[in-house]
Amino acid sequence: MSGPRPVVISGPSGAGKSTLLKKLLKDYKGVFGFSVSHTTRDPRPGEVDGKDYHFTNREAMQEDIDKGEFIETDEFSGNLYGTSKSAVQDVRAKGLICILDVDIAGVRHIKETNLDPIYISIQPPSIEVLEERLRGRATETEEKIQSCLEEARTDMEECNEPGLFDIVIVNSDLDEAYEKLQSVLKEEITKVQEVIKS
Repeated sequence: MSGPRPVVISGPSGAGKSTLLKKLLKDYKGVFGFSVSHTTRDPRPGEVDGKDYHFTNREAMQEDIDKGEFIETDEFSGNLYGTSKSAVQDVRAKGLICILDVDIAGVRHIKETNLDPIYISIQPPSIEVLEERLRGRATETEEKIQSCLEEARTDMEECNEPGLFDIVIVNSDLDEAYEKLQSVLKEEITKVQEVIKS
């Protein structure tokens, strides 16, 4: 695959990944492209097919997984999630930095590929703060919240494994977390901006 070096961002649901990514995409228009993941879960209110996710069914997605069309896949809360090779290449072919928002299992799968991205983990300051954020959404069932918290405990432990991430950003303050995120991506952002100017 050719194009700018991709960015893998991971972290538990409620850590603030989506908020940070939306800010990054807004502040650096024409620099980043979002790799749109596939999922078999139902859309949340306001989510758009092809923009937030490629919403699909289990049979179709499994068929593409079996054909080797995905860089990474995982099952979470009974639904399949995955990043297709074509979704990443579509972004890189435009000369953009491809953002991949994946879970920690996805990070491990991508480590086995030749993608060579920058690996970033976004973490909440504590499990208590994470639970407060999840409950504040008012979109999740109690069962879903407990499932997310269990996944988060594992994620928070594993994210500090040596060599897994280039940086772990604890999102206790959104502005500080965003500054750290910009700092780690500065070199790649500059490269893309220089190409745009020339």
